Amino acid sequence: MHLKRLSLLVAAGLAVAVAGCSTGGGARLPVNSGKYNQELNAKFVLMDDSVQRSVTCSALQERALPDGRLEVTAVMRNRETRRIQVQVQCVFKDAQGISTGDETPWKDVILTENAMENATFASINAQAKTYTVRVRQSR
Repeated sequence: MHLKRLSLLVAAGLAVAVAGCSTGGGARLPVNSGKYNQELNAKFVLMDDSVQRSVTCSALQERALPDGRLEVTAVMRNRETRRIQVQVQCVFKDAQGISTGDETPWKDVILTENAMENATFASINAQAKTYTVRVRQSR
């Protein structure tokens, strides 16, 4: 009985090893594909290591303006006990998540110690259905 189980385990192990060594072609997912594609799906993205430690998004508010344009407000919080300066931008996208070519200029935002600040953006046309707010270290 034990010999039969051992044989099955060895056979299964060999099958896995052979399949893992296969050199056949075919489509494969990129390594760490989720890590580098956050900006495609996320509405708020921290682009530098330093801002990842220092800034959080407390809220995102979006509303349609009377002329059909999209307005977005990001409420950012400074997690540090020191004053920091960051740059914020909004990329507006269509319903499929493709950029409409409407990217706002980078805005400088000063966040005092443990404070919250708002950054508000409005699209230039009614094509925008979604967005990504991007935050980076001030340059």
